[in-house]
Amino acid sequence: MRKSTRRLVESAVMLAIGTVLSLFTFAGPWALGGGITICSMLPLVIIAHRHGTGWGLFTAFAYGVLQMLLGMNNVQYATSFLMAVGIIVFDYLLPFTLVGLSAAFSRRKTTALTIILGIVFTFALRFACHFVSGWIIWEALWPNELGWAPAIWSLAYNASYMLPEMGITAAVAAVSFASLKKFWLGRT
Repeated sequence: MRKSTRRLVESAVMLAIGTVLSLFTFAGPWALGGGITICSMLPLVIIAHRHGTGWGLFTAFAYGVLQMLLGMNNVQYATSFLMAVGIIVFDYLLPFTLVGLSAAFSRRKTTALTIILGIVFTFALRFACHFVSGWIIWEALWPNELGWAPAIWSLAYNASYMLPEMGITAAVAAVSFASLKKFWLGRT
């Protein structure tokens, strides 16, 4: 009972930290839009490494639900029920849940490299979800003002914030793993 209570409390704290970090966004001069956070996904990555991929997926799904509730005003732009479902699935539930797979490369041994690989892999999956949403849903709602092809616009728009987010998170994860290895592995 003690272990499951600890896991639940750790996950709740990490969800809270990730959610608060997601509220502090900044747009760089390179961004076509979107917002870059300072490691708002890192708590999900840590939970997946501390408690396994299954629990990581569950926690990341809960994070996706929280993000959806915080961004519910985006769903109101949908012009049909199917479009609203698409926004919920491809902008919130699926992309954030996939971050829970970040420990998949660390099954035998967790190293800074396996953590970075997990971050790059899961952020690429998250990017793919946002790309599909931007290309199919958001382009139908608001065609881009530059007149770019919808797929190119979605690629550029989402890459402008997802690539820096991926790089920042991977760098912080690698540095923190070196000094907090026991914490990352759940031995504290």
